[in-house]
Amino acid sequence: MEMERMNMDTSGEEEEKENIERNSRVCTSCDKIHESISKWMLPENARGTYLERANCIPPPLFIISISLAELAVFIYYAVWKPQKQWITLDTGVWNSPFIYRPDKREETWRFISYMLVHAGIQHILGNLFLQLILGIPLEMVHKGHRVSLVYLAGVIGGSLASSVCDPLQALVGASGGVYALIGGYFMNVLVNFREMIPLFGVFRLLLIGIIVGTDMGFALYRRFIAPVNGPQVSFVAHIAGGLAGMSVGYVIFSCFDKNFIKDPRFWISIVAYLVFLVFAVFFNIFLSPAN
Repeated sequence: MEMERMNMDTSGEEEEKENIERNSRVCTSCDKIHESISKWMLPENARGTYLERANCIPPPLFIISISLAELAVFIYYAVWKPQKQWITLDTGVWNSPFIYRPDKREETWRFISYMLVHAGIQHILGNLFLQLILGIPLEMVHKGHRVSLVYLAGVIGGSLASSVCDPLQALVGASGGVYALIGGYFMNVLVNFREMIPLFGVFRLLLIGIIVGTDMGFALYRRFIAPVNGPQVSFVAHIAGGLAGMSVGYVIFSCFDKNFIKDPRFWISIVAYLVFLVFAVFFNIFLSPAN
């Protein structure tokens, strides 16, 4: 009996040691991930605070969930209209209750739901790539409520700006939200350039410039140069989303270890955003050519 008890004790100790070693390996890999993310997302003076409290719980649920929703909606319409919908905007999406259309502006949910619909495989792959590769690290640092606020500010700002500046065109895609994330990240890199490893800073700014320039080039080509074989979509959401990110997003992302509600810059940017929102609503009701 004593021998059996001793064997059980030793086996229990071995299991505990294995669990500790396994957890330490997991923690070490997580620490490496967080350390790499901190170098890309934060200035040097903020990395220590982030690494002290960094963990993988909760995971970046917002970006993953919104990406899966956009992919599911695209697959639904692509399978429904398999010959054309994979490549370009066609009647399936044009008649969708999600797309923003100037003749359906009274259905106010369309000012947000248009982000779920995309005009072809190139469109959705570009948006998914950008929002996953940038959004996941941002959400790991700033958490989902901050990233979702910036993302949705870009989405709503994009549709309202499009309804004002390009009032006769439809709108699809998550570019407003994606560009809001890019705008907020760009401003933080620019403002904290010297503290974010200058060589990395130059590389990041060049990378952002190449990505934005290429994407905007395609958007402008589709809007003004490409042959008109079907419904056209506006490009204004890209610009408006970027501006929302460079204002609201910059303030929120620069206060990762503080309550951004107490930052006066946040309220200045929010007031400016709300003034634009009220103007856009007034324009759509009384002044829009789409009336």
